[in-house]
Amino acid sequence: MLIPAASNIVLYGKGVFTTIAIRGGRPFLWEKHWRRLTNNARTVAIDLSAYSEESAFDQLNSSIEKERLVNGRARITLVDESPSPLWPSGALAKISLFITSGDLRLVPENLKLSVSPYPVNSLSPLAGVKSCNYLEKILALDEAKARGFDEAIQLNERGEVTSAVMANVFWLKDGVVHTPSLKTGCLPGTTREFVLENCEGREVEATLDNLSKADAIFLTSAGLGVTQVAEFEGRHLEKIDHPILDLLPKHI
Repeated sequence: MLIPAASNIVLYGKGVFTTIAIRGGRPFLWEKHWRRLTNNARTVAIDLSAYSEESAFDQLNSSIEKERLVNGRARITLVDESPSPLWPSGALAKISLFITSGDLRLVPENLKLSVSPYPVNSLSPLAGVKSCNYLEKILALDEAKARGFDEAIQLNERGEVTSAVMANVFWLKDGVVHTPSLKTGCLPGTTREFVLENCEGREVEATLDNLSKADAIFLTSAGLGVTQVAEFEGRHLEKIDHPILDLLPKHI
C-alpha cells in the first residue's frame, strides 16, 4: 500500500499505536489498549469514525489467525494519510489502520539499566501519548545500548523519574512498591495499569536518588511483562521473590 509523500504521517509522524501481547492466541488487555489508542487518537486529532472497537478487534484476530500466532505480540497503528496543509495536494483525507504481528520480544536474562541523558518534556502536548513520532525514544535506546546497557531511565525537566525508554518502571523500597505518577509525563502503560490494579503500589514523583536506593527495580510492558532489573548503573541488584513477579509470565 502506497502512502502519499505529502501526508501528515510521512511528514510529521502523525499517528498513534499500541503493542499488544498475544497469549494463547488471544490479545491480552485488549480493552485497555483500545481505550488508550482512542484517547491518544483524540489528543492528536485523528478521526476514528471509520473504525469501531469491534472492527479493529476482528481485524486483529484475523491477523493473529493468519500468522498462526499463539504467543507473541501485535502492533496496531493508526495513521493520518491526509495531505498536510503546508503541502496541499488533491488527495482526500484518510485515516488508515495497520496491524503488524510477530514473535515475542527478546529479553536479556540479566537486564542492565542505565540513565538516559535525554529528558522527557512533561509539558509537551505528546506527553503520555504513544505517537508514531518515536525517534527520540529510538535515539535514547540506541545511546544506552552503545554504552553496553539494555535500557535506560528517562527523567523529566524537573529531574523526576518518568519511565524507561520503552517500558514503565516500578521499584521496591522497604517492602513498598512505587511507580512514577502520570504527572511526571510517563506513558500510561496498559501493563502498568494492570500491575497497579493487582498489586498495591504508590504513584509518586521521585528523583533518581530514590530509584538508586531501591531494593529492586522492575520494568513492565506488553513485550517485557514484568522483568526484574539485574543491574542499575553498575550496581548489582539481588533477585528477590515478590508478588509483582507472579502477576504475569516474564515473557508474554
